[in-house]
Amino acid sequence: QVQLVESGGGLVQPGGSLRLSCAASGSIFSIGAMGWYRQAPGKQRELVATVRRSGTTNYVDSVKGRFTISRDNAKNTVYLQMNSLKPEDTAIYYCNFQIFDQFSKWNDYWGQGTQVTVSS
Repeated sequence: QVQLVESGGGLVQPGGSLRLSCAASGSIFSIGAMGWYRQAPGKQRELVATVRRSGTTNYVDSVKGRFTISRDNAKNTVYLQMNSLKPEDTAIYYCNFQIFDQFSKWNDYWGQGTQVTVSS
């Protein structure tokens, strides 16, 4: 079994910062890409950022220059540093890992979601 556990969400004022973490545990043989998605009320889930095992990163245009994704392969953990937060960043944030697991195949795993609310 594989589990992803997220932490770090909360309420912050516009212009503030938050750091999200997501750690994987269980029957993990290898982890490929790690990413963060978000879903705002009434909207579809969207990709926020990804980081490959090589360290290559990719961001949605709306967060470029404000968010930074990073990973610690030794800890099976991905981070999302969010600065200069805006009300439109309010959403539930989900982490996603591509994991080579006990079924000897690559599968997508998701965290439980953490609420980020940006409001004064």
